Amino acid sequence: MFAWLLIAGVNGVAQKALAQEYTDIGTTQESGVKSDNIIPSSPLSPENPMAQVTSVSQLKDVQPNDWAFQALQSLVERYGCIAGYPDSSYRGNRALTRYEFAAGVNACLDRVNELITTATSDLVTREDLAILQKLQSEFAPELATLRGRVDSLEARTTEIKANQFSRTTKLNGLLIVGIQGRTNNRGDVNPRDGQKDTNDAGTNINVISLAQLYLTSQITPRSYLFTGLLDGKGGTTPRFTNSVSRNDVFLGYEFPTDNLIVSDLNFHWLVTDKLAIMVGTEGVGMSSAFRGPNRVESAATGPLSYFAQRNPILNMGYGHGGIAIDWQFAKRASLQAIYTSYQPGNPGKGSGLFDGTTTTGVQLLLTPTDTLDLSLYYVNNYSSNGCLITFVGDECLTTVNTTTGKSAPLQTNAVGATLTWQISPRISAGAWGGYTKSYIPGQSGNVETTNYMVFLNFPDLFAKGNLAGIYIGQPPKITHSDLPVGNNVPDFINTGLGRAGGQPGTTTQIEAFYRFQLTDNISITPGIIHILEPGNTPDSDSVTIGILRSTFTF
Repeated sequence: MFAWLLIAGVNGVAQKALAQEYTDIGTTQESGVKSDNIIPSSPLSPENPMAQVTSVSQLKDVQPNDWAFQALQSLVERYGCIAGYPDSSYRGNRALTRYEFAAGVNACLDRVNELITTATSDLVTREDLAILQKLQSEFAPELATLRGRVDSLEARTTEIKANQFSRTTKLNGLLIVGIQGRTNNRGDVNPRDGQKDTNDAGTNINVISLAQLYLTSQITPRSYLFTGLLDGKGGTTPRFTNSVSRNDVFLGYEFPTDNLIVSDLNFHWLVTDKLAIMVGTEGVGMSSAFRGPNRVESAATGPLSYFAQRNPILNMGYGHGGIAIDWQFAKRASLQAIYTSYQPGNPGKGSGLFDGTTTTGVQLLLTPTDTLDLSLYYVNNYSSNGCLITFVGDECLTTVNTTTGKSAPLQTNAVGATLTWQISPRISAGAWGGYTKSYIPGQSGNVETTNYMVFLNFPDLFAKGNLAGIYIGQPPKITHSDLPVGNNVPDFINTGLGRAGGQPGTTTQIEAFYRFQLTDNISITPGIIHILEPGNTPDSDSVTIGILRSTFTF
């Protein structure tokens, strides 16, 4: 019976230590790449362990015909030192460690001493006390070790409370510093006539830096306010002296600002356990609202270029303010949707929440197995100036009128898919593809683009925490354009007339990188990007960029 007393006490003490799990707020945000979903966690709400058992019938997995039923019943009624799990189970077959055994002995000794103190010594026999005294002496080293660990944890907890940033607000940040340079090359620019007549103006080695601070403020156990501050310096510009290849070497952390700006200001609310809402004036875009199938997506620690982060369709419109939802409608399936505006705070014509560049998108994310992720997405975008604001490849799809200095607006429908496969714990493969079709409202003709990417990731290559990657793809390219004469970009670059036709060449980007994870907070990533036929121009020289990115997070 006494052995059962000890085991019962151990299970009770172990429950008090294991049942209270605190979940931290999931808000990892990177420069220009925000891959987190918008379902918030509840970091301030622990699970409540089951209260002291007063009857063995409270334990749903203990039946009257169990061989230990009478022993458990006796311990509950006589000593009262049994506790169960939050789901009202006892889990009597569960294995325990010597530390747990020592903790259980200590708990039962405390209970026995309490009974003696309250003059209920008739419940404890002399034999019981003798056995308890012997066990206490035998496990004295373990009890002393356990007591020391508890004292150490209490001291650390007191120190953390005294130095914490805030009880309701968590501060995160990152600093990225990149050194990069590219080879000398010449380009065939306006008029595109097969002659390499312009030098690349940005071949000097330079430095790009980006600093971000994020505040996550808990409002209620199911909601929080997310605020981000950003400051960026430097860029890969100047490139060729026209728009032929202005986006070919755009890096993921390249975000020059004149001063410190508010990059995120949005509110997250977990309406139900399966449905969350995000609404705000900054940082409400597809990159932050849609869950990313590529599990290493990050401008701070993942691929180097902006193109290699995700399908450019998911950057379309570069939304600032709006509303998004995330619905986990099945165990392995979720649906995200968003409406966002590029200039929600500007009341002028062609701006605002509904009159300017706006984007509506929906994504279906499926995980058929633990190693396979598939996302399907549709995006509808209205651009007031004909630019999709993807910062990759052919993004401005109508020409600038030399008389008015403006380009025609576009209505765009886009579809795409991304697939990733975790081949093994150290190898994953993936691919995406995208297609857009745009037209000038009220006019005939349309312009179409395509893009694709295939990639391999190698987590923990050579050392735990490191990451290598190889990415090969085609940035968005105008494959067909028959808008009214004067509006078609490819021929406008060729002749200045803007007649119908697609791009004469195909840009291909090859990227390879290796991230050294020096500590939990510091990494260094050397890499190389090689671009064939920049600007979809077959007669321009290839461009090779060497990069060394260093990242510090806290």
